[in-house]
Amino acid sequence: MARQKIAEKKKMNPILWFLFAIIIPILVTLTLTIIILSVAGVNVIDWAKDKGNNIPVISSLITTPEEENIDRETEKTQATLENKDAEIQALSQENSDLKATIEHLEQEIVKLENNMTSASSEADNEEQQANSTVKTVSGSFKDMDNEQAALIIQNLDNDIAVSILKEVSNKVRGEILEAMDAENAADLTQLFINSGE
Repeated sequence: MARQKIAEKKKMNPILWFLFAIIIPILVTLTLTIIILSVAGVNVIDWAKDKGNNIPVISSLITTPEEENIDRETEKTQATLENKDAEIQALSQENSDLKATIEHLEQEIVKLENNMTSASSEADNEEQQANSTVKTVSGSFKDMDNEQAALIIQNLDNDIAVSILKEVSNKVRGEILEAMDAENAADLTQLFINSGE
């Protein structure tokens, strides 16, 4: 049994011997070489990257300054594209909002135009009714005695009196104004002239 333990120790010794005799001295030598070359002014890390880049498997693990610059530029470009996409999306949303506002305002314009048209036709209808009423009344004054017509017109509102005087013939108008008080006739004549301008 003692011999087996000694045999096992001999089997483990070659592994330890390889570790202590070869691996550790190589690592110590490499470390010292890197330190000495760095102190001497040689850029060991860049040299190692350059040489490692030529080895097929190791080249995929090492990034060169050019690759780092390309990666940085790619990231900047990607960030710029994302910002532009966000800006485009915001502008598209604003465009849609403005189109909706324009559509709403156009509908409002159509509604107001329709209201204006209906109000205008109502005003025209009222004016036509007023004109027909004035024509009917003025027809009554044509057949009436001039003095009686003058008294009635003097007591009317000036606008209505002028409207009636416009509808009667020049001869009847002259006779009515002749039968009126001179001051009232002058005022109505002035209003009649001003309304014709």
